[in-house]
Amino acid sequence: MNVKTYKYIIIGNSAAGIGTVEGIRRIDGVGSIAVISSEPYHTYSRPLISYLLEGKTDTERMKYRPDGFYEANGCDTYLGVSVSSIEAGPHTVTLESGDVLKYSKLMVSTGSEPFVPPFKGLESVPEKFSFMTLDDALRLRNAIDRTAQPKVLIIGAGLIGLKCCEGIYNTVTDKKGSITVVDLSPKVLSSILNDDAAAIVKSSIESKGVTFHLGQTVSEFDGKRAVLSDGSELSFDILVLAVGVKPRISLVKDAGGETERGIITDKYQKTSLEDVYAAGDCVQSFDISCGKSRILAILPGAYRQGEAAGLTMAGCAYAYDCAIPMNAIGFFGLHMITAGSYEGDVYTESDGGSYKALYYKDNLLKGYIMIGNVARAGIYTSLIREKIPLDSVDFGMLCKEPALMAFSQKYRAEKLGGVVI
Repeated sequence: MNVKTYKYIIIGNSAAGIGTVEGIRRIDGVGSIAVISSEPYHTYSRPLISYLLEGKTDTERMKYRPDGFYEANGCDTYLGVSVSSIEAGPHTVTLESGDVLKYSKLMVSTGSEPFVPPFKGLESVPEKFSFMTLDDALRLRNAIDRTAQPKVLIIGAGLIGLKCCEGIYNTVTDKKGSITVVDLSPKVLSSILNDDAAAIVKSSIESKGVTFHLGQTVSEFDGKRAVLSDGSELSFDILVLAVGVKPRISLVKDAGGETERGIITDKYQKTSLEDVYAAGDCVQSFDISCGKSRILAILPGAYRQGEAAGLTMAGCAYAYDCAIPMNAIGFFGLHMITAGSYEGDVYTESDGGSYKALYYKDNLLKGYIMIGNVARAGIYTSLIREKIPLDSVDFGMLCKEPALMAFSQKYRAEKLGGVVI
């Protein structure tokens, strides 16, 4: 059996994988690199699949890097190829085809996959889809296009479910169809919004004609009929399952690596396996806003983790140690940014369509929610990331308006390159 050898092998072709390539090439311009991905596509930005459905982008503009990226960085690509196992001792990767690749350093950036609860009767639903990949989006669009007056049922009122709702909205309503969203939580976006903020977002989306059934789950499917936990029934043509995701950790776990809900790494993204690194949605990160290790599925964070790992793999140890949960997103023109953890005391203000909540504890800003007016939210993010003591700034001024004037003259000079305002 022929075994091909690479200095670096990267499993995964999204943000973390691309960050790894670029981190490596900043230090090592010649070491051989192989990129393996189960999807057959050139690297693309996953968050844009809803905009593809909405008609705001196309597959060319979704590309995360230009067409010549792999060639320019000297990468061999194995696209549309799945990995069956990692053998940490001999430093090998076995593909589902049976082919074996040998590595000196390995990156695992396998991301996450849909979590589908064992709904009774789910197998009887003829048109059911997830919403995480380009293929998911294309299949869903095809189903909507060929259905007259499509009634779409989305299970899940989180980020994925509501972005899917927005993505298909124009097409569904143009065809005189409808969208209904069901979620077990009593509020939308329960993982990132408090009750007041969730109510604002729900009301905004409802104004578009979307129907919500919150605090409910599906007890049974029967073809194109869903029976909810309160006994009510919903008919539908197309089902989208957006209940949640689970990190893809099996390659590292089965190889004997340390895992919990995600793959465990140190601040250099190194796993417990020799010469094996991991980054992106499949890993747990140390959240500096709450001091806990948890999944932080954020595209910019995934890229920075991959970049840090790539630099370290190439011999220049680089730590990614400023992770916090953060989401910058919008639904139907209503923009929001959330960051950090929601603990301690809270300052809130609401003005029409805008809302702000700042959470603070132990003389530090821990997290925030901003809806509508999100200008200069980065100042709040800096307060959290840099752990700036609140008694060193004019926190009263910052609560009202995020502005550098609330910081000390020394801090402003540092941030502005010596220019004091």
